[in-house]
Amino acid sequence: MSLATNKNRLVILDRDGVINLDSDSYIKSEEEWIAIESSLEAIAKLNRAGIKVGVATNQSGIARGYFDTTTLALMHKKMELCLAKHGAHVDYLTYCPDHPDNPGPNRKPAPGMANQLLEYFGANANETWFVGDSLSDIECALNAGCQPALVLTGKGEKTSKKTNLPKETPIFKDLASFVDQLLN
Repeated sequence: MSLATNKNRLVILDRDGVINLDSDSYIKSEEEWIAIESSLEAIAKLNRAGIKVGVATNQSGIARGYFDTTTLALMHKKMELCLAKHGAHVDYLTYCPDHPDNPGPNRKPAPGMANQLLEYFGANANETWFVGDSLSDIECALNAGCQPALVLTGKGEKTSKKTNLPKETPIFKDLASFVDQLLN
């Protein structure tokens, strides 16, 4: 399916590395959550185009004891406020606190969170893009029947060099580049 189709009423985004800067030592506090400004504007463009924005994020820092759900809520409130400054918003956010050693059906690459978003919005998987920076995001998209897109922000540069990355995966400099191509 072409990026240019306007049938896409939902775009699913990973959080860390797509909307905000990522860290190998986890984003553990509101202060460590730092937006990628061009991503905030990209989300505003999706909002203005009438495309719903869902976020599906693994947050194993909870299971690892690095932060609690209150701290995660504060990070998401900060994201909300940063988005609002750009006239933007996320329509629905879901997260999975599972540890990778004990994953449930919602931990990416499993499709649980993507399926939850598809059901919530009544969206067709094959018309929905899932944008992420890791192999687990790409695999989650494929497992849910969505169209994957990789951004080179966050862990994306490293992910783009992996031999097991599906060859047909479109790769973009960042979320802004993806959105510009989607809308043009």
